[in-house]
Amino acid sequence: MEQMIQDLIVIVNDFLWSKLLIVMLIAIGLYFTLRSNVLQLRMLKEMFRLLFESTSGPRGSISPFQAFCISMAARVGTGNITGIAIAIALGGPGAVFWMWIIAIIGSASSFVESTLAQVYKIKDGESFRGGPAYYMQAGLKKRWMGALFAILITLSFGLVFNAVQSNTITIAFENSFGTNRLAVGLIMTAIFAVIIIGGVKRIAKLSEYIVVVLAVLYIGVALTIVVINIADMPAVLALIVKNAFGIEQVAGGSLGAALMHGVKRGLFSNEAGMGSAPNAAATATTSHPAKQGLIQALGVLFDTLVICTSTAFIILLSGVYEQQGLGGIELTQAALSVHMGSWASGFLAIMVFLFAFSTLMGNYYYGETNIEFLNTSKVWLWLYRICVLAMVIFGSVAKVQLVWDLADLFMGLMVVVNLIAITLLSRIAFDVLRNYMQQKKAGRDPQFVKSSVKGLEDVECWDD
Repeated sequence: MEQMIQDLIVIVNDFLWSKLLIVMLIAIGLYFTLRSNVLQLRMLKEMFRLLFESTSGPRGSISPFQAFCISMAARVGTGNITGIAIAIALGGPGAVFWMWIIAIIGSASSFVESTLAQVYKIKDGESFRGGPAYYMQAGLKKRWMGALFAILITLSFGLVFNAVQSNTITIAFENSFGTNRLAVGLIMTAIFAVIIIGGVKRIAKLSEYIVVVLAVLYIGVALTIVVINIADMPAVLALIVKNAFGIEQVAGGSLGAALMHGVKRGLFSNEAGMGSAPNAAATATTSHPAKQGLIQALGVLFDTLVICTSTAFIILLSGVYEQQGLGGIELTQAALSVHMGSWASGFLAIMVFLFAFSTLMGNYYYGETNIEFLNTSKVWLWLYRICVLAMVIFGSVAKVQLVWDLADLFMGLMVVVNLIAITLLSRIAFDVLRNYMQQKKAGRDPQFVKSSVKGLEDVECWDD
């Protein structure tokens, strides 16, 4: 029975990821890129400026930088370490090239969805909440669509993706220290339970510290390895490009495999157009929705072009990707050991624990805000928390393939629903961007009210 279910999931995933989603992601991302006059390159300097812009919000509110860190906490996780390794193992070095492409194109999609999340956010005490479910209900007037998305993201991020994170942590510790996977899972679950009961403000504060420290440390390690092996970099870059187009067959890679696994793992890591990051974007206190949209667009570029590329270079410079039987975290651990010695495996296990733990927090919050969309009763919230903790324990001992296949299935369905919604609502996002640019050209710090854009209805937080 279990094998039948897994076979069915594989068939559906194959259709979603080798056909439907590749076409949708690239076509819609290109459309948004052209409509925005390539904002991901044209406004790159503005994105960095906004990230560190000082804002004044009420005590207890979430700053734009903290909202960015919540989304990066979910993005910067095992997808950057394990997912990239899986993409290279299954799709060859060319998968890295397609991850770059999907990030650059997807950055525009991230701007649209995160701007919409800001426009349609609702008040939640001293802070805000929102996301795709909220803009589907208020913007499209389709509560059923919002409810479907809320269920899919709760199942995928809150439950299945958190099982993926704990799975990676326990395997990494077992490989490096010989620890019992269940024991590590139980300890991790206990710590996680204390954090999530503290609410979104505690999640935001912890994410702010963990993401910054981890990103700097991991990039520093990768940069050191690249500098030491700088003579081999031209060959590695040529290998990535050749393999991306099937010119050179390496590690079983072909154009189709490289494209499919590059898009799949790239999206799993940077989440562009998926509908997850907007849940974090909506929490920010900001003067204009486009500001958080631009910050989240930067997050996609940073996640893939910097952090994922760091993992790719570590693996490709080591040569271990050509060995049979290595995939996921084991491949990255083997690659780091080649560069830094056997102690590097344990170092990466600890890094993975912290990376994945930050992701657990971001993923949990995405589920929480959508549970509140479906039903504001605290009973449902506590039931969700119990299920999340149970899935963390389950993931710590589960088989890898089934967990990843389920993650791919729910993520694929979620992306389809969100891409349809943001395409239908994209006019509003681009009108908001136009308003932002007009104010910038006039030399003002952009301020937004709902009358700034024609046709805005059911908007709670931008009164004139």
